Amino acid sequence: MADANPTVGELFKAKAFTDEQVAALVDAVLAGQMDERARIGDEYRVDVAAAVKASPFAISVLRDKTSKPGARRNAARTAILLARAVKA
Repeated sequence: MADANPTVGELFKAKAFTDEQVAALVDAVLAGQMDERARIGDEYRVDVAAAVKASPFAISVLRDKTSKPGARRNAARTAILLARAVKA
């Protein structure tokens, strides 16, 4: 990975994180517990709140009370996977 701050998705593909670790961040978003800098894996942090705020799609799906749980989960997961991870 050439980028100093790869995306969570790039690191996930490289097996730096497990699906369970990404799912824990998604669960936190859905529970309204978006820590500013959440730890993911042993070496990285991700600003979950900024990731969601940077995605107009995620914001619209999460704010829509009629959105189905699967759509809400997918929107949050996509926003997190696109976020830049920073070495802790």
